[in-house]
Amino acid sequence: MIGKLTGIVDSFYEEYLILDVAGVGYRVFCSSKTMAKMPAAGGTASLWIETQVREDHIHLIGFADATEQQMFNLLSTVQGVGAKVALAILSALSPSEIQMAVMAADGKAFTRASGVGPKLGVRLVTELKGKMGSLGSNETMQVLGSTGTKEPAQNQAMEEAISALANLGYARIEAGMVVANVLRQNPDLETAELIRLSLKEIGKGSL
Repeated sequence: MIGKLTGIVDSFYEEYLILDVAGVGYRVFCSSKTMAKMPAAGGTASLWIETQVREDHIHLIGFADATEQQMFNLLSTVQGVGAKVALAILSALSPSEIQMAVMAADGKAFTRASGVGPKLGVRLVTELKGKMGSLGSNETMQVLGSTGTKEPAQNQAMEEAISALANLGYARIEAGMVVANVLRQNPDLETAELIRLSLKEIGKGSL
């Protein structure tokens, strides 16, 4: 099974690119965010690969990094999310934004993706919650992974603080970023103090 491909970018199409590896052109389906990270045609690129074998086709799905690949696999565990929808979500939201949306119970954030309606957005939040702690290595995921392993009271404080900010008119996903960063620096905060410090960060231009 193919795990990674390195070659010359031959051409780009709406949903995929052609990667020339030693004279063989591979059609690799990618999110728009991965596409944007690729060099122009003629440049060398490396892609992490998921191979999907079906009765009527074999598809190669490409990712700019292992974190995006992990998120794709997690999204694919949700009922009603196939490869096309998973890539649409990854085109609309970064892995860290997806994780924040799940932690903030912000199903609406997923509706930015083509093919995702409100019901599927809620299902994504419900089915992915509790599965995010092992993902990736970027800072936001480390924040959320750490809070996910703390006491339930801390998770409750985080959710209550995000809800409070949302009630003040801030978008849940962006509010979640601020709250998570405050909680990373002050892991033992109670809800009221977490809200106060989060508002202070917002006042500094963090949101």
